[in-house]
Amino acid sequence: MSFDVVVVGSSNLDLVARTLRLPGPGETVLGSDFSQYPGGKGLNQAVAAARAGATVALLGAVGDDDAGRTLQSVAANEGIDVSSLAVADGVATGRAVITVDASGENSIVVIPGANARAHVEQLPAATTVLAQLEVPVATVIAAFAAARKAGSRTVLNPAPVPPGGLPDELLSLCDILVPNEHEVELLGGVDRLLARGVAAVVVTQGASGVTVTEAPDAATWSVDAFEVDPVDTTGAGDAFCGALAARLAAGDDLRRSVRYAAAGGALATTTAGAVPSLPRAADIERLLSA
Repeated sequence: MSFDVVVVGSSNLDLVARTLRLPGPGETVLGSDFSQYPGGKGLNQAVAAARAGATVALLGAVGDDDAGRTLQSVAANEGIDVSSLAVADGVATGRAVITVDASGENSIVVIPGANARAHVEQLPAATTVLAQLEVPVATVIAAFAAARKAGSRTVLNPAPVPPGGLPDELLSLCDILVPNEHEVELLGGVDRLLARGVAAVVVTQGASGVTVTEAPDAATWSVDAFEVDPVDTTGAGDAFCGALAARLAAGDDLRRSVRYAAAGGALATTTAGAVPSLPRAADIERLLSA
């Protein structure tokens, strides 16, 4: 079977604490609420792409535990193919510990667990392959190499940025790179990324919108942010990436796809939690038309 989007990435159980403000180093603050949500950048982006109308497969790994079974069910219930989601024996499913303040800003610590066991045996056929870096870089390289060989478009959300940055081998296999404004600086800036083989760099900047720079002439254009009332920014970047991949796979050009993705990312900030916040196509279209 061929899919619109194959997502290569992590699946985590998110443990979310809410507080008035994020603690500083060495500081303890009192929380107001605690919740558990399905998450992980891979699962989030797969759900976002599926809700945007794409047929989606998820490649990664979960543990042989209750959390892993829960995450498999969440993906399957969204219509996502989980036949490439491996179950790692003797390893816990990944976790993310998230603190969210009263303005919706967050801090996140990710414990990879089974995600570190994610590997590519056979990449499902797809129009677009989307990956992040909560799974091993070697796994993403293998997936992108297989995608290039099959003629698929590759999209990388370089989060989290690994120590030492990204290898040239990975960047040379990347058609579209989607960092946020902090990640692009850690990676040496847009010009350096283009020089290392990336075809387009799409920088998400929160309330400042999105800036896109394309090779070979470094042409730059931007998309304004959509005005919403943010509650929790946790899933916004993942909503953007999943919606972007879905529209690229549907045949939209990069400019139309980025605008659609920006609307999806904005809507994701209006609901608490990662997976619960990811918008559906009808909601995105409604915001675009408004």
